[in-house]
Amino acid sequence: MTGTATGTAAGTDWQAWQDSWDRQQEWYMPDREERFRVMLDMVEATVGTAPRVLDLACGTGSITDRVLKRFPEATGTGVDLDPALLTIARGHFAGDARASFVTADLKDPAWTAALPYDTYDAVLTATALHWLHSDELAVLYGQLAPLVRRGGVFMNADHMIDQATPRINAAERAARHAAMDRAKAAGVLDWREWWALAAADPVLAEPTKARFAIYGEHADGDAPSAGWHARTLREAGFAEARTVWASPSDALVLGLK
Repeated sequence: MTGTATGTAAGTDWQAWQDSWDRQQEWYMPDREERFRVMLDMVEATVGTAPRVLDLACGTGSITDRVLKRFPEATGTGVDLDPALLTIARGHFAGDARASFVTADLKDPAWTAALPYDTYDAVLTATALHWLHSDELAVLYGQLAPLVRRGGVFMNADHMIDQATPRINAAERAARHAAMDRAKAAGVLDWREWWALAAADPVLAEPTKARFAIYGEHADGDAPSAGWHARTLREAGFAEARTVWASPSDALVLGLK
């Protein structure tokens, strides 16, 4: 990757790290930008163009970046536990008073105490909560409901599997992985290769080491269906919830308070 660290955080090209993260993620999800577009369309439709946004499990701040570019009057709080991705987020948004980042563990029952606000117009997350199992995710949804103000929204875009369609699932997975193999042959970095670059970077090496001490290798939860997400959000206190976008492999579920 070009434009990586020169030995100090001040000399790091944070935009280059943001771009490389986006490219790596797009290898897994070629329709990633379409998901973000629909997510922001629904933010505007429900809570307007100056929302207070919580970027949940924010990583490098991909959602915050797109929110602030589309809605200049918005503000964003990113929350995550990953020290390496938070280092990139804080570096990228340094000097932008609209964005702030908080270190917190979403499995900690008291994680919301670390947030700067009691409520948000929109809580948004993408490709982040699949590492939680459904019982943990149900608990998290119960914690999120009080954070969303009346009339506000929660949206989760992620891999959501309908176990009632195993043959369709197998066909989709085979087609998706064939496309990924073609892109990989063309030189796209995968997850492990991207993290190897981060581990070799003089600024990100220590945060990356700390990250793997926390998480170990990447692990997935049980990825329940979009219907499960909608039902569980309603049970958690959202007045309405349903899928507002879907691809063959992923879905965007919206809960409205």
